Amino acid sequence: MIFNTTSAEIMGKESLIDPHFAMLKQVSFFLIGAVLSSVVFALGYRKMILYSPLFYGGLLLLLSAVFLPKIGMQINGAHRWVNVGGISLQPSEFAKVILPLFYFHLMKTQKTDKTFWSFVLWQIPLMIPIFMIILEPDNGTAAILLTTLIVLFFLTKVKWVYWVVPITIVAVSGVTLAFNMKHARDRIYIYLHPEADLLGKGHQPYQAKIAAGSGGLFGRGLGESLQKLNYLPEARSDYIAAIYAEEFGFVGISLLILLYIGIALLGFRIASSCRDVWGHYLASIFTFMIAFQAFLNLGVVSGVLPSKGTNLPFFSQGGSSLWSNMIMVAILINIHVTKIREKPPQYRHIV
Repeated sequence: MIFNTTSAEIMGKESLIDPHFAMLKQVSFFLIGAVLSSVVFALGYRKMILYSPLFYGGLLLLLSAVFLPKIGMQINGAHRWVNVGGISLQPSEFAKVILPLFYFHLMKTQKTDKTFWSFVLWQIPLMIPIFMIILEPDNGTAAILLTTLIVLFFLTKVKWVYWVVPITIVAVSGVTLAFNMKHARDRIYIYLHPEADLLGKGHQPYQAKIAAGSGGLFGRGLGESLQKLNYLPEARSDYIAAIYAEEFGFVGISLLILLYIGIALLGFRIASSCRDVWGHYLASIFTFMIAFQAFLNLGVVSGVLPSKGTNLPFFSQGGSSLWSNMIMVAILINIHVTKIREKPPQYRHIV
């Protein structure tokens, strides 16, 4: 699908770039990701938690580097990428892996919720990278990380009064403030009625609806999409599912959703059967992370949710996103394998 969408863009612009370039680049990202995930699998989830302070320090360096001249890359007014050896990386994607690991490291080594103020102090190192991501700005990733923290609080049984009350106050205040700001009200209106701003904010969601809706039951057929011919921006990344729905129809997108449901079921099965509490927590949160990103992306494509710039895991173009999701899966598999290896032997009763 990446070759399908990018080659159409290149040919539509009469560019001299090889139409296979994006596909070969993504294959290269996959091969590098296979090496990275193999290393992570060999280390094991317990060592990943143990070494997470080092990963956390590296994450802060990368998030700082996005603002440095000649290292950071500015695209569409956002500082989200760094150039490392000719390869562009998006550090915020790695925060999705590192922050849960660092969270569990803090839980293992510190008294985390004795009092409300100790809980607040414990959250400061977790909020620093999220604040840096907001400054880029990358509000979609920041929202995902904040949601992940809330799920972690629930999973690890942090006293609800410590986090439910502050979150409720912030949410109510934010909604009240948004409805009193004209530009916020305008964005909400355009989200509900994208046809009201077809030359601006409503263009992408409107074209995505056209693409998904025109696919019908079985789709136009592979390679037959019309919306990928420069009608739908970001077709290779955020809105690739819309092109897929146009070419493979309701049946095709249903099968894609079933694949993500399958990943979620397998991940939660690993989590529920793991006897080690840290393996249980990690499997739960990484499974949630993959499924939640898929839900957000498909919700945006279908018009149910406002656009947030979230990639579709394992499907959209992007090396950093692919690597982070592959690392999560490698840790999930390691948790499962470790569980099998440490399973106590079963003895038959001799009658």
